[in-house]
Amino acid sequence: RALLLLALLAAGALGKPTARQERARPGGQHEDRPGFQYDHEAFLGKEEARSFDQLSPEESRERLGKIVDRIDDNKDGYLTTEELKTWIKRVQKRYIYENVAKVWKDYDLNKDNKIAWEEYKQATYGYYL
Repeated sequence: RALLLLALLAAGALGKPTARQERARPGGQHEDRPGFQYDHEAFLGKEEARSFDQLSPEESRERLGKIVDRIDDNKDGYLTTEELKTWIKRVQKRYIYENVAKVWKDYDLNKDNKIAWEEYKQATYGYYL
């Protein structure tokens, strides 16, 4: 399954160039973010990518296979570009919601589940005021 994913990603890279692909360097590394970590986080999410960094190659392949099964919405054994796009959007959306939940606590100073303008200013600029 990991080979299938790699083949799909390679096939996509060989397709008609887009603005994003033209910025890519050999090896799939993008100019705006050096290294594979950017793609790793976009595909898995920041927390999941960190957990993968701790796995052996065998464990990583096994978990990636399970993720590929989840991405394959129509269960035909192949991943389409649309399935990959949907997956990455889902991962990014989850990251945004998790980040908002973490940051919310810092801004909701009186813990009433609302952020008043004064709380926002204090949390954002408090040390300047």
